[in-house]
Amino acid sequence: MSMESFVPRLPVDSESIQFHDWVISYEKSHILKSSCQLGTAECCPKDSADRCDLCHYQHSLQLPHLPDMVFHKNRLVLKHKDGAALEFCPMDALALVDNGKQPLEVACAQEWRETRNEQTMEEKFKPFDWTFTSTYQGTMNEKVRSETTDQTLNKFKLMQRENIIFYHDLTLFEDELHDHGISVMSVRISPSPRSPTLSGTARDALWFLHPFAPLSARGPRANPGCTTPRFHHEIENDFILKEYIHREAPCTELQNSVASWTNPDAMQEFVPVKSKQLHKLFFK
Repeated sequence: MSMESFVPRLPVDSESIQFHDWVISYEKSHILKSSCQLGTAECCPKDSADRCDLCHYQHSLQLPHLPDMVFHKNRLVLKHKDGAALEFCPMDALALVDNGKQPLEVACAQEWRETRNEQTMEEKFKPFDWTFTSTYQGTMNEKVRSETTDQTLNKFKLMQRENIIFYHDLTLFEDELHDHGISVMSVRISPSPRSPTLSGTARDALWFLHPFAPLSARGPRANPGCTTPRFHHEIENDFILKEYIHREAPCTELQNSVASWTNPDAMQEFVPVKSKQLHKLFFK
């Protein structure tokens, strides 16, 4: 390989490219700090215009706690010349996490609960979806019109080998679920000369596994799953085709795929589809 054909690149915190009628850009930075700018025991006033990023997230989301790692400045934006925009950011993704009581528990949860006072439980442990499962499929502005469709993604076309003009995989948030698994939401994009493919807004949105305990101990109440929205646009069309798939199954039904549990892409072959939605996103 000649030096002219390979130019090494240093990591960058932001990038933008013009792709036909679209501008694709991303920004990335460090994770959200774990303490308020006023101190570890302090919190910025809710209505303060100068509140820190952590307090802004806490006041806005009202979750009992945030994921271990929130990449609060990470975002991917696609803007069309006619004004349509599709954006992916951690705040909007976490806003869809359920604050209500969730049925998913590890096997030792009931035994632990029985040793605690009920009033103490209500005061200190507010129920919410501690797996941070989100149905986030991107944030669209008013220029984008969504319609249901029967048209599916052309998997054969997506499998064709093409030169990738631009590729990026951006993490929005991640949590290790108190050593009971991992929850990750990320977005990746890979435009080719013919079309951009935005794969997995909530790629591996929830990947729940048990690396530290045998399945017989904790598996029966754990449901590995993932939500995967995929967007595909061909330049001759005035719409983006979106496919949203939710997969989930009890660990007891996935014993033959244990070796792939740490590879969400591979696990999609084993976890059954629970629901599927197809939409056309018109931008003209």
